Amino acid sequence: MDVYWLEQTEADLPADNDWLSAGELACLHGMRFPKRRADWRLGRWTAKCALAAYRQGPGHREALARLEIRAAPSGAPEAFFSCHQAAVRISISHRAGRAVCAVAGPDAALGCDLELVEPRSAAFLADYFTPEEQEMVARAPAADRPSLINLLWSAKESGLKALRTGLRLDTRSLSVSPGNALRPSCDSDTWHPLLVHHAEGAFHGWWRKTGNLLFTVVAAPPPAPPISLEVPVARRVG
Repeated sequence: MDVYWLEQTEADLPADNDWLSAGELACLHGMRFPKRRADWRLGRWTAKCALAAYRQGPGHREALARLEIRAAPSGAPEAFFSCHQAAVRISISHRAGRAVCAVAGPDAALGCDLELVEPRSAAFLADYFTPEEQEMVARAPAADRPSLINLLWSAKESGLKALRTGLRLDTRSLSVSPGNALRPSCDSDTWHPLLVHHAEGAFHGWWRKTGNLLFTVVAAPPPAPPISLEVPVARRVG
């Protein structure tokens, strides 16, 4: 199965909101905190650009305004074109002024996550990781532990999105197997396989590390390595 993805930054984001639908504008105006509004706008912009590229359709702002990203009752994002639900599955994540959107066919279970490699406490591991994952971290060289911990966490987040539960489900009900995690060659924008086990089976997925950012994506059926979407120059913010 093919999974597509697009990454955007705050520099790609228009200053105005003419690319948002009326419903999205109402949602934006209801948000109290500036950071929440900024993250939400970047996520929506990235998702709309990804969907326009995936469909090879028009990407001008009027067309993007007819494309609406709504939250399902579960909280998962769903795409609507001219008020009709699109036959597509998407997942969105944002972190540190960047956002990613993964796109797949309508029958897929899909989740993606973007994380910074940052320190995590021993209490964090005890609260959110399985005993096997905690042992995996303990066995890792000290220099590799921050990347490994955040990789495991990101994969869990992706798995919870694919299950369409989010953090309502105990993160310890999922366990992550990052096949070749954190070899010296792994900080090179290369995709590496992983597995996220859950009560009903497992999601196959991929991860990559670029600098201090980790991106994970999981899906069912098992996906091929993610395919990057390209936003034509004419559609980019000037």
